Parts: sequence; structure tokens; C-alpha cells
Amino acid sequence: MGHIAYIGIGSNVGDKLHHCERAISEILKIDRHKLLAKSSLFKTQPIGYTSQDWFVNGVIKIETDLEAPQLLQTLKDIESQLGRTETFRWRPRTIDLDILFFDDIEIHTKELQIPHPLIQDRQFVLIPMAEIDRNLIHPVFKKTIRELLDNFKEDQGVEKL
Repeated sequence: MGHIAYIGIGSNVGDKLHHCERAISEILKIDRHKLLAKSSLFKTQPIGYTSQDWFVNGVIKIETDLEAPQLLQTLKDIESQLGRTETFRWRPRTIDLDILFFDDIEIHTKELQIPHPLIQDRQFVLIPMAEIDRNLIHPVFKKTIRELLDNFKEDQGVEKL
């Protein structure tokens, strides 16, 4: 049996919807990946570096035979293939693919932080996550995605497309 991974997808350059859909398609072309759930896509305001265009964000849940570091490399390869270039933190990007959760494990290396360390601070992750798996328990905070979202104090501008 494979691993269960949740992948955050985002774009705020060019045809954002197309970039997100194409990234999902590329992820699923890998023969060891099976789509288990896909959230709606959402229009979201930028966070961190706010002088940039709005994003399109979503989350998919997949089954994969890859281990987390190999999955990360695969996602980086897809980002490169879809035209992502490295500039500065929170920069505009053609595509952004993040491993949010991988099974119920924690990984803390220089290259990989699982669960993603900012999930609890981002409505653009929590809202699509709640849509596909509201009862998933965050392995660090021991709260469900729904509880994390219910505890959110501010509106970060997330609208379903």
C-alpha cells in the first residue's frame, strides 16, 4: 500500500487556472500516483509579499509509492517543467507545489518540513483542505483541519472559483 500525501497547488502568474490544472495533470501522469480527492480552486489574496497579483490555490490528496523526499523532488521537477524560476521568498510564481501532509508523519530536514509549517496560518490551505478532508488530524497540533479553520481569526480573502 502506498503513502497518502496532500499537495498544495498555487499560481499567480499568467493563466493561473491552467497552470494549476496542468500541474495536477503532471502529478497524476506519474504511474505511482493515484488521485484520491481534489478540492475546488480558490482565488486568494497574496500573503507575505502583497505587491503581487492574486493567486489560484487548491489541494489534492494522492496515493503515492514514493517516499517524501522523492515526492518533493518530483514536485520540484514539475515546477521547473512548468516554468517556475527561483527569485525571492513569497515571489510571484507560475506554479507552487507543496507537500502539506505525508501520512501522519513529521519530517524536519533542511529540504523538507512535514507537515508544512504554515498550514495553520493559511486560509488558502485550510479551506480547500477542509473541503476534501475536514477531519484529518494535524499530527503536531492534534486538531482537525476543521478545528484549525474554526479557530482562524482573520479573513485572508479566499473565494471559491
